[in-house]
Amino acid sequence: MTVPAPRRALPGSRPPGGGPAAHRYVPRAGVTLVGLCLVAATAAAAPPAPASPTGCGDLANGRLCLRGPVGASGRYTTAYRRGPAAAPAASADFSVRLGYQRKNARITAFPGWFGTHRLRQGAAVLGGRVEMLPDECIRGVMEHDETVFVTKWSCG
Repeated sequence: MTVPAPRRALPGSRPPGGGPAAHRYVPRAGVTLVGLCLVAATAAAAPPAPASPTGCGDLANGRLCLRGPVGASGRYTTAYRRGPAAAPAASADFSVRLGYQRKNARITAFPGWFGTHRLRQGAAVLGGRVEMLPDECIRGVMEHDETVFVTKWSCG
């Protein structure tokens, strides 16, 4: 049995089937441009920011907010600020208990408290570290005169 001799390619021609000589390198600028287009498309598809901050609740005499890395462990802050429409007699500084409450699909946990703070110039802010799982929701909690106020749930 004999093996035929390889054929010589004409100068400037490509081997059939896109062999090794057919591989070309994509310029870095092309890869960068494709990456920027993907980032721009992702930003354009993102939902618009909510009208009010996430984790806040408007109360009759003020606003209660919870801030933190929702869906992750980290530092959370609960803040209460009296509104301008608060009754003059009620404008005196008083103490509030501030904290948070977590829930998941199975259970809603008891409130965790950051502590009690006296309002200064109509505001109180307390915070601390909260261990939170990705599937959990969290909301701010305030207690004053045995009445509990809460924000809406924020979920990760």
